[in-house]
Amino acid sequence: MHFFFKILLLLFGWKAEKKFPHHIKKAIVIAGPHTSAWDFVIGIAFRSALRMKNGKFLGKAELFNGPFGFFFRWVGGTPVNRFSKNGVVEQVVEKFNTSENLLIGLSPEGTRKKVEHLRTGFYFMAKKAAVPIIMIGMDYENKQLTISEPFYTSDNQEEDFKKIIQYFAPINGKYPELGMRHLLK
Repeated sequence: MHFFFKILLLLFGWKAEKKFPHHIKKAIVIAGPHTSAWDFVIGIAFRSALRMKNGKFLGKAELFNGPFGFFFRWVGGTPVNRFSKNGVVEQVVEKFNTSENLLIGLSPEGTRKKVEHLRTGFYFMAKKAAVPIIMIGMDYENKQLTISEPFYTSDNQEEDFKKIIQYFAPINGKYPELGMRHLLK
């Protein structure tokens, strides 16, 4: 699939700004701005093209029980039970604790709609699992994937979120009006 996705990205004019930091074995990877269902397709293609073999994304457990469950697992999905006594953050931390190599991809907005603030789950997953966050920008205007340097959460959540918003705000998703530019303060 690696070759297929490299060709697909090439045909559509997409390129990665730089290589993924493969020396990082565990991380929360946040991709944004998430403005379109096409983000999933582009993300899966780049995961393969950049050889992120241990890259997974979270999905509600119900997706994996139905007739397409095999498909979601095949493309890298990992189920989480949203109604468990152990919340999603704790479930993901446990996955990190029992894995040698794991990259969990999430959208910091948690939706394709315009948001007034970012979700915090990804942040607490990284903090509690003591893994870095890697930001990946999906720049549709330039058809370029940007990759940040990994960073660990600090004791100042407000400053960490400012850093995240500053990274994503100038990036135009497929629908720029749904992006994060308005979150700059």
